[in-house]
Amino acid sequence: MALFRQAVGDVRSVDNDRVEADNRPTRPAVRPAEEDDRSVMQSLLDELSEADLLETGEHLSYTQPGVQRTVLRKLKNGRYSIQSEIDLHGLTVKQARQELADFLHAAQERRHLCVRVIHGKGRRTSERSPRLKPAVSQWLQRNSQVLAFCSARMNDGGTGAVYVLLKRL
Repeated sequence: MALFRQAVGDVRSVDNDRVEADNRPTRPAVRPAEEDDRSVMQSLLDELSEADLLETGEHLSYTQPGVQRTVLRKLKNGRYSIQSEIDLHGLTVKQARQELADFLHAAQERRHLCVRVIHGKGRRTSERSPRLKPAVSQWLQRNSQVLAFCSARMNDGGTGAVYVLLKRL
């Protein structure tokens, strides 16, 4: 008990346990509606990427559940350095699948976190729709090594390539 009294020090009794309230009403800060609209528009524009402005329905994007939206935004904006790449142009779907699987496995063994996969846009095929691009999208979504992927920026291949973010070993 002596140790407690020594730690607490001198104590005095309180006559009143009420807190004196400041009865002056506070006015909420009201901003003009035009300024609010401007700030909302600015925040929306700040989050747009080059791909959002050029959206044509050809853009690919995927994240595994639990991956933060900021990670995908950084990937879309090219904020991760590309550590290796593979070009699948001219390969059959069967060949491309094996090449992509081998490439992703080797990239992960080399501890590469961000890679680029060039699949092309499929506009030169005699068929009506591209075959390799949607196949690559499906393979990447089913691959447990892949955290996220999205179409590349225009200077890195645009909708003919994807940035892929891999899990760490």
